[in-house]
Amino acid sequence: MQLIECVPNVSEGRRTEIIEKLVRAVRQVRSVRLLDHSSDLEHNRSVFTMVGEAAPLQDAVFSLFNVALADIDLRTHTGAHPRLGAVDVVPFIPIEGATIEECAALARATGSEISQRYHVPVYLYEEASTDPIRKNLEDVRRGQFEGLAAKMSRPGWAPDYGPRAVHATAGASIVGARMPLIAYNINLATNQLEVARRIAATIRQSGGGFPHVKAMGVALQDRGIVQVSMNLTNYEATPIALVFDAVCREARCHGVEALENEIIGLVPRAALAGLTESFAQLGPIREDQILETRLRHTRGS
Repeated sequence: MQLIECVPNVSEGRRTEIIEKLVRAVRQVRSVRLLDHSSDLEHNRSVFTMVGEAAPLQDAVFSLFNVALADIDLRTHTGAHPRLGAVDVVPFIPIEGATIEECAALARATGSEISQRYHVPVYLYEEASTDPIRKNLEDVRRGQFEGLAAKMSRPGWAPDYGPRAVHATAGASIVGARMPLIAYNINLATNQLEVARRIAATIRQSGGGFPHVKAMGVALQDRGIVQVSMNLTNYEATPIALVFDAVCREARCHGVEALENEIIGLVPRAALAGLTESFAQLGPIREDQILETRLRHTRGS
């Protein structure tokens, strides 16, 4: 049996009634296990972690689209996290008995079907994309929903599937295949957004920092603090412990202390190697946040 993970990111993190509808939509799909879901008010975004075989996972993705297109309007959506679509990103990740190539094929098939069913333009990214310019998620999403119409009109930025026109309320969606990624944030005890942005620029790969690290500075306005928001795309090459130490060190150079750790979604147990007590003091990883634990507890359900 193949076991594939899918981690859709939906542009809604505030309206609990819509989030509950999204959760129910996934849970109603037989043979798909919803391992985790989390929502962030500041980012105005929800992340769903589900596993299953290819066909049921596709059905779960379509179920999310049914709710999102009915209840999310990006013309009135605001949040700290960049977004291109109502269902913003849909990655497929091999877990057991599946290859990255099979996940890429699944991403292409799913993207094509999304465009046909919902008339939403779809971009492919990472291993599903054949265009080097469009492999990186941040490149595809640059300009966000508000800049999407202008972007589509430029050479090389027609969608892979669907109309060359922005869906009025849902924008566009980005579908791809990748290896396991860790969404990791560190909150800082300051309201100075420029500090978070400078730290992010220092540690991310595109700024000459660590390989396989994507980072940005985000203001958590309701709390009066800022955040270094990161994606670690290869935790074996660049461990969490290394990134944690670097962010804390850079923060102290700016006269600021790290306040909290935050991992969004689930994390493979191997990714926790080398973490110190200092890390745990800022927010320990719960056992139920570990991917293998959640898989074990949900098998047969």
